[in-house]
Amino acid sequence: MNLLSFFMSFMLVSCSNPNTTINSNMDALELSKSLLEAARYQRSAEDIEKRLAEISLDDLANQLDNDNKRKAFWMNVYNAQVQLILTKNPQLFDDRSAFFSTPRITIASQELSFDNIEHGIIRGSRAKLALGLLPKLFVSKYEKKLRVRQRDGRIHFALNCGAKSCPPVAIYDASRIDEQLDKSSSAYLNETSSYKVDENKVYVTSLFSWFRGDFGGIKGVKNNFLKKYNVIPLGSNPSVSFSTYDWTLYLGNYIDL
Repeated sequence: MNLLSFFMSFMLVSCSNPNTTINSNMDALELSKSLLEAARYQRSAEDIEKRLAEISLDDLANQLDNDNKRKAFWMNVYNAQVQLILTKNPQLFDDRSAFFSTPRITIASQELSFDNIEHGIIRGSRAKLALGLLPKLFVSKYEKKLRVRQRDGRIHFALNCGAKSCPPVAIYDASRIDEQLDKSSSAYLNETSSYKVDENKVYVTSLFSWFRGDFGGIKGVKNNFLKKYNVIPLGSNPSVSFSTYDWTLYLGNYIDL
């Protein structure tokens, strides 16, 4: 057998192997943005989903080597899959607990639920129902490799769970994510908050209550968010009241940042 024949035989065997995965030149961040674009413009996402499923854990961890990249990647994936899955099967939202807790998304050969992505990875392994005050008790090696290291309360104004009260969906870019998160936080908080001077009270999203530990408690809510984004004046100290969250299914709410 000459060299050319050997090479062609090798290629035929490799291409016919169903277990062969191609991980080279997979840019995870670009794939996450492409996934969200597919959701937004109602294009097929199957090829992108396949590539995200086949990328190796080590390759993904090496690519997502800082928190800006981790946040951008996982927020794009989360938001895209909410839109894709609920557009195809809106009845899943009737049982929201099951919708968020059931594994539906495969990334680096690991099946993940929306809860896994939000609370385990984006929030840095925090317990779901502990007001952001307690860490998760059991954390997988997968999660440890990929989770955000430093919690960032602004992510709550970027993640869209499919409900009417959720913030709009944007494509996040690691190179400008601080700017983008500031814009999304400012827009969402000024849209959903109401400061009543005569009552010395500010009405805000329930997200501040559910995840108060992520915001530094009520003091952090006022100083680091409401004052920072000009919802209340710097010298004010109003009481905080939490508005009712509207869980009506609402898809296709996109913005450009």
